[in-house]
Amino acid sequence: MQDEVERGVHPEPDWAALRARFPVFENKTYINSCSYGALAVEVQAAVQRYLQDRLEQGCDWNYWVERNESARGAMARLLGAKPDEIAVTTSASAGINAIASALRFDEGRRKIVISDYEFPTDAQIWYAQELRGAEVVRVPEKDGYIPAESFADAIDEQTKIVAVAQVCFRNGARLDIPAIAKLARERGALMMVDGYQGFGTMPFDVRAANVDFAVGGCVKYLLGTAGVGFLYARDELIESLVPTVTGWFAQEDIFAMDTTRYNPAHSARRFEAGTPPVVNIYAAIAGLDIVDEVGLPAIQRRIGGLTDQIKTRAREAGYTVVTPTDPGRHGAMIAIRSHDAPALVARLAEQDIVTSDRDNNLRVSPHFYNNEQDIERLFEVLHGQRDLLA
Repeated sequence: MQDEVERGVHPEPDWAALRARFPVFENKTYINSCSYGALAVEVQAAVQRYLQDRLEQGCDWNYWVERNESARGAMARLLGAKPDEIAVTTSASAGINAIASALRFDEGRRKIVISDYEFPTDAQIWYAQELRGAEVVRVPEKDGYIPAESFADAIDEQTKIVAVAQVCFRNGARLDIPAIAKLARERGALMMVDGYQGFGTMPFDVRAANVDFAVGGCVKYLLGTAGVGFLYARDELIESLVPTVTGWFAQEDIFAMDTTRYNPAHSARRFEAGTPPVVNIYAAIAGLDIVDEVGLPAIQRRIGGLTDQIKTRAREAGYTVVTPTDPGRHGAMIAIRSHDAPALVARLAEQDIVTSDRDNNLRVSPHFYNNEQDIERLFEVLHGQRDLLA
């Protein structure tokens, strides 16, 4: 073991011990992290600590602001960013809206390029900018995928920003973000990635990917809870972007209580808004700590093995897998076609198997806490539901 550590070879995590920290598996086969991550005992304890702090202190704004800064640091480490490049938000929507409000869509650059893989909030926010003079251009899916080269014709000298999801929420398809960012950079456009369905499942470095902005949240694979998101903004751009969507936590001095002017922070904090979701931040830090403890490379390997097993079992059974086969083209979610996906999800739930559906696809999304027995149990029950499978 000592020799392995010295060579930089890290032993595989104790997956069974990690799984035991998620009590849901005592009663359920939980394979639904694309919708909501399983609750760890550490996250539960973090929320209890907040409640205890309230009971004991009543109000402790200095510590709550420190919790906000701790979350900022953890989010920065996740993305390979600097803390000053991170805004702690209440959702991915809040981060996108802050950036959108800071952009100007003039005759020179008014195009916004998105794709068929966007989550509704992303597309809706960018379409809303057409009221401010923007033009949204959509890159379509073709033959079950959107390769990077499909963006080449859409991104031109009139493009203001390219804003795409890393992993599609409907079918698990994963875009080649560095390649798309390269096209955007060559044409002078900004690049934003929504990593909500990817962050926490694989390493992602904002500088290596060459993106200008990234948004995500803590409710899924980052193991926290709803109500906490984050925005990365490349430091060279921050001072040039002045959002009109704002609030008191976006000001240079949070506690100045100045009602006579707008004085945004010099860091990415300028993209924040009002009072932070304090209790949710306790949970978010605990979840991020678990992801950091396990390590993203190990998590990626673990998920890769489980998704390979899901694809293989589905194809052997004759089910239609709508997720791309190539592991480099999909995330942690595998989607299986159904005639009536909501009914299929309900039948699985009757057998204590938790999944979800979108676009008439059954969504199966393992995380590191899942195991081969979960997959075995899923397909054991699916084989009795063939009338609902395509």
